[in-house]
Amino acid sequence: MKKMKVKVIVSIGMLSGIAYLLMLLNFPLPIFPNFLLIDFSDLPALMAALIFGPIAGILVELFKNVLNYFMTGSVTGVPVGHIANFVAGLLFILPSYYIYMKLKTRKGMTFALIIGTITMGVLMSVLNYFVIFPAYTFFLGMEEMSAPALRTLVITAILPFNILKGVVMSGIFMLLFIRMQAWIKKQAIIKSA
Repeated sequence: MKKMKVKVIVSIGMLSGIAYLLMLLNFPLPIFPNFLLIDFSDLPALMAALIFGPIAGILVELFKNVLNYFMTGSVTGVPVGHIANFVAGLLFILPSYYIYMKLKTRKGMTFALIIGTITMGVLMSVLNYFVIFPAYTFFLGMEEMSAPALRTLVITAILPFNILKGVVMSGIFMLLFIRMQAWIKKQAIIKSA
């Protein structure tokens, strides 16, 4: 039992480190504003959730953002972007995890990733409109955007960006999942034994 706890802790640490490195390899997409950067750091968190449970996925999301904050800092001094990244990651991995646990097939994983993508896209749009952008304007001391301008930004940039990010991450994860499905199931069985 003690050996298993050590394995879980070490695995979460390794997956957090990989997620942090993937977070550094972010890049903008030409059709979106430059502040929207795509990265694949949610994939190790999803893997952790599938193998060790949802708490492990949450911890990987948390640790990668804490590491990134301490290594790169924040424009505002307040980690608004890191909190947004953490929430977006949770909105992607948790629905994906819970739906997959009900279905446990490749089609089930595909469906789970679609739901995770839609959940992340829609809820991050709402959060950006009501919480994240107001927090940025407050902490940066910028003039507030008008409601119509903010609504346009959310509908034309934030929502499509998060949907596209979810689709790309889902595609990459499915390629990994197809090759690793048996191994993931075996790890989950060993963990529960």
